[in-house]
Amino acid sequence: MCGIMGYIGEKPVQNILIQGLGHLEYRGYDSAGIAILDTTTKTIKVQKMLGRVEKLKQTMKPVAGIMGMGHTRWATHGRPSDVNAHPHSDCKGDLALIHNGIIENYLDLKQDLLSKGHHFASETDTEVIAHLIEEELKQQALKQQKTDLKTDLKKAVDTTLKKLIGTYALCVLHKNFDYIVVARNGSPLVLGLGKGENFFGSDVTAFIAYTKNAVYLNDFETAVVKKDSIQIFDKSGKPVKRNSTTINWDVEQAKKGGYEHFMLKEIFEQPRVVRDTLQVKISDDVVKLCKSAKKLFVIACGTASYAGLVGKYLIEQTAKIPVEWDAASEFRYKNPLIGRQDVLLVISQSGETADTLAALRLAKEKGAKVIGIINVVDSTIARESDQVIYTRAGPEIGVASTKAFSAQLAVLYRLAEKLSSTGKNLKLDSLPALIEKVLKQNDAIAALAKKYFMVYNFFFIGRNVMYPIALEGALKLKEISYIHAEAYAAGELKHGPIALVTDQVPTVALVPKNALYSKMISNIQEIKARNGKIIAIATEGDQEIKEHCTDVISLPKTDEVLYPFLATIAVQLLAYHIANLRECDIDKPRNLAKSVTVE
Repeated sequence: MCGIMGYIGEKPVQNILIQGLGHLEYRGYDSAGIAILDTTTKTIKVQKMLGRVEKLKQTMKPVAGIMGMGHTRWATHGRPSDVNAHPHSDCKGDLALIHNGIIENYLDLKQDLLSKGHHFASETDTEVIAHLIEEELKQQALKQQKTDLKTDLKKAVDTTLKKLIGTYALCVLHKNFDYIVVARNGSPLVLGLGKGENFFGSDVTAFIAYTKNAVYLNDFETAVVKKDSIQIFDKSGKPVKRNSTTINWDVEQAKKGGYEHFMLKEIFEQPRVVRDTLQVKISDDVVKLCKSAKKLFVIACGTASYAGLVGKYLIEQTAKIPVEWDAASEFRYKNPLIGRQDVLLVISQSGETADTLAALRLAKEKGAKVIGIINVVDSTIARESDQVIYTRAGPEIGVASTKAFSAQLAVLYRLAEKLSSTGKNLKLDSLPALIEKVLKQNDAIAALAKKYFMVYNFFFIGRNVMYPIALEGALKLKEISYIHAEAYAAGELKHGPIALVTDQVPTVALVPKNALYSKMISNIQEIKARNGKIIAIATEGDQEIKEHCTDVISLPKTDEVLYPFLATIAVQLLAYHIANLRECDIDKPRNLAKSVTVE
């Protein structure tokens, strides 16, 4: 959540910043702004406003400058507004600052600054940092009158950081310095290396159009970014040498490619994504870790957690290894019983998810080993895990995850296969072709959506390994169409929720031909007896299901263990077309962020 884009070089910076912010829109935001050091007036010009980057682009005044930074804000402290948008300034407007994260002790710091005569323009926690740096530079200037020491922006930032409690990805621009200072703790920040120019951003998408060479900052590191150099320093101020990483995708992969929305494009990329991810080698070290574990934990948030729940069912059934599944946001608050003989599987598309990262760190403090299932190379979770399995989803721009979920499933299925003591073959190589067959029903699902896009509530039901897919289907519908949807293990519906079933509350039933088919038919009958409409996602050729359901989406026949992949595509398409008919902002749903980097 929130996006950062910065540049220093020889090119006009304004359009570079706007383009970079446009590439970061998928992260979720409510306002946008830029700060540029004006080469004509030698002052910092800040332009910011509530709303989309395009709105800022259409209304901003041209500023001549080759050094600047931009931000898209997802509100935490202070309501979305023009004045609360970033960048923020000090009292004189000599510096501009952008910040991702949360400063927990900002109220105490603010009271102290107010007593010293500082004036605040916003309701944000971020503005406190700008005034703290201003105060440090003021103290440096007073000392300069008695000594030969010059004012030092980096030193002022370092001193300020010691006063902060919380998380930050921080970028500071000052009119009197020919460099930008950036720092990170708990929120991602990556540097882009160019020739005679350098970049920084909350992720590489910000600057991938200009360079594929990236350097990732670690927590408590600071960097001085100049046009011809980047210097990284650790918490104690010592220089850090770090090799750059080459990004293996380009800006074309982050374009819509003729599709109406990124989400639809990414749904249709899933045959390739699954095929590519199934080719990823799972090392012997990963297999040994899992097999030697006293207990295996699967930890993730949101969509990734539902992939993890599928993994729990599958690993227990296939490999006979006990697995405990938990939401990362809850894991560390229950004082988990975890120790040196345990192994965590942590799953995150971005590799920066705050709750998942916190769970990882807690586990490592207790001596456990961690295996990351991650989509972003060299992300924080990837770097801090003992072993990493990379998915090959490529850049996922739509906020609602689709192809990353299938890639995570592909890794978990391959891992379960590897862990099987009998060497069970799950026939995974057939998946890309099977997914293609489901995608061919896109038009039929779009037509079906016209019957249901005006309802206000949905149920999703499934059993065993299909239950997590019901959860994922309900989440997708909520995320992008704003329709209230709830998912239940099918047998639980009669334990209370069935009281809400009417002819105005349709149920999506995941009922492929598997070992629990007859149980699902019984649950469907319970809904039908109360006049509930049922959309069945079932196996092609199933004539019986048509007698019980209002509508049917057919999945190609396959081994029952593979149906979660196919049902996933169906619920994604259904959610997409319902949201499209409701004219929702599908790629950038309200209130949501792609990468949740604050708790």
